[in-house]
Amino acid sequence: MNECTHVELLPHPEPPALSETCLECEAAGSHPVQLRLCLTCGHVGCCDSSPFQHGTQHFKDTGHAVMRTFEPGESWRWCFADGAIV
Repeated sequence: MNECTHVELLPHPEPPALSETCLECEAAGSHPVQLRLCLTCGHVGCCDSSPFQHGTQHFKDTGHAVMRTFEPGESWRWCFADGAIV
C-alpha cells in the first residue's frame, strides 16, 4: 500500500468513534450498507453503496481525507483526496 501525504497529518492515536452507526442515515430513516470512520475526527458515516453516501459527503464538507472501514474484522483505509487505499 502506498502512503499518501494525508496519512502523515492524522492524529495519533486515531480518534474514537463518535457513534456506533451513521447518525445521518438514522435521522433519514435509512440503513447504511457498511460504515466508515473518519480518521481525523471520528465521524461515522455510511459507504458509497449506501443510498446517501454520508462518508463521502463528510469528506466533501470537511476535507477530512482519510477514513477506515468501521466493519468488524476489516482494517483497510481510504484516502478520498488521492482516491487510493493507504
